[in-house]
Amino acid sequence: MAYDKQLAERISRTFGILGVFFEEKFMMGGICYMVNDKMCAGVVKNELMVRIDPDLTETALSKKGCRLMDFTGRTMKGFLFIDPEGADMDTDLEYWIKLALEFNPKAKSGKKKK
Repeated sequence: MAYDKQLAERISRTFGILGVFFEEKFMMGGICYMVNDKMCAGVVKNELMVRIDPDLTETALSKKGCRLMDFTGRTMKGFLFIDPEGADMDTDLEYWIKLALEFNPKAKSGKKKK
């Protein structure tokens, strides 16, 4: 499945500007950005995906282009999709990335411990 490579480049650039180390992983038919071994943001088709504090979901949903992530047919707490209109400006994209980064230290890692 194809994903918006231009959006992916903008996300990488935003992490770089913010001085954040990240890893790219190809999953869910798109690309995910891992920070501290935790899913932080990504691109699925042409939409930005972010993982934010679940307590901020209601406020976030009032923002332009934001909706609950329903990739598998059911929603996941704290995961949102932002349509192209909601992330087309660099300031909008940076807002969403910063929100995801604020939650990242509190997020649980999906990585299995050995």
